[in-house]
Amino acid sequence: MPTTKKRILTGDRPTGKLHLGHYAGSLANRVSLQDVYDTFIMVADVQALTDNFNHPEFVRQHVREVVMDNLAVGIDPSRATLFIQSLVPEIAELTVFFSNLVTLQRLQRNPTVKTEIQEKGRLFKGGKVTYGFLGYPISQAADILFCRAHLVPVGEDQLPMIEQTREIAEKFNAIYGDVFPLPEAKMSSLGRLAGLDGRKMSKSMNNAIYLSDDPAAVQDKIKTARTDSGSEIKFDPEQKPEIANLMTYYKLVTGMDMKAIEQDFANIKSYATFKEQLAKAISAFLAPIQEKRKEYEKDPARVDDILRAGTARALQEAKTTMALVREKMKIDYFI
Repeated sequence: MPTTKKRILTGDRPTGKLHLGHYAGSLANRVSLQDVYDTFIMVADVQALTDNFNHPEFVRQHVREVVMDNLAVGIDPSRATLFIQSLVPEIAELTVFFSNLVTLQRLQRNPTVKTEIQEKGRLFKGGKVTYGFLGYPISQAADILFCRAHLVPVGEDQLPMIEQTREIAEKFNAIYGDVFPLPEAKMSSLGRLAGLDGRKMSKSMNNAIYLSDDPAAVQDKIKTARTDSGSEIKFDPEQKPEIANLMTYYKLVTGMDMKAIEQDFANIKSYATFKEQLAKAISAFLAPIQEKRKEYEKDPARVDDILRAGTARALQEAKTTMALVREKMKIDYFI
C-alpha cells in the first residue's frame, strides 16, 4: 500500500545465523523503528556471493536462517518488507548505472573495503581482489537507493559505505536531476559489541554468540572469553577493555547501566563468577527469541510466503524507481 512514511533499508548477508553483534548493531533498531518508518529488510545474497561465489549452496542454505532470526527478534512482516536481493533485478541495473559515477581509486580508498580485504586475505591471495568484491559499495548504494531509502541502521564499521552511497546519490542528482534522497546512517544506541576475543564479532572469526545458541553453548563460549588481569568488575574500556566488553554484553541483555552492574558485582572479586552470571543472563535474554524462532522452523512454507510477498513489493518499488531513473537519464525509449 502507498505510504507517506520515510523509508528504511537494511539487511543481512545470508552467510550464517545472526549473532548478538547483529542485534546490538542493527536488529534492535529495526524492531523499534518498524512502526515509524516504512521498513525494507534485504537478504543480501548477491553481496554474500562476492566472497562466496564458489559456494553458492552455502549462501542459499542460509537465506531462511537470517529471515527467521529477524522474525524471532520481533520484525513483523505486516509492518516490514523482507525480500531477496537477487530477485529484484532492477538493483543490478541500478548498480551498472552507478558504476559510471565512481572511480576505481575511490573504491580502493573505502575504509570498510580495505578492512574486509585484510580480514579475508585468504580469499584474495596475491592481491587478486575480484571486481565484484571491490565494487560492492556501488552495489550496496543500489540496494539502499532502489527504494529511495532515507535511513539505514548500521554499525560503526559501515559508516563509510553510507558516505559513499550519499556521494553516488548526490552525483546522480546533480547530473541527471533529483531522484534520490541522501540517506542518513542510524547508529545503534547500544554501541559496538566486540567478539569474545576482543576483535569485531564475526561469523568468520568464530568469536560470536548466536541468537540460536543454547544455554550450554553460551556457557562454554563465555568461559573462553578473554579477560584482563585482576578481578575487579569495573567498566574501564582503556585500562580493562576485555572485561568492559563483557560488561557491555551484560548491559545489552539486562538493560542495566554500567554503574548498576558495577554495584551488583562490587563484592565479587572473580571473573569466573561474573562470567557465570553473564552466561545465565544471555540465555534468559535469548530464550523468548529462540521460542519464537522454533515456530518458524516448524513452518518453512510460512517463511517462504513472507519472502515471496515482500519480494513482490520490493519489485514494485524498484520498477517505480527505475522508471524515474530511465526518464532522467533519457533512456526511456519507446515509452
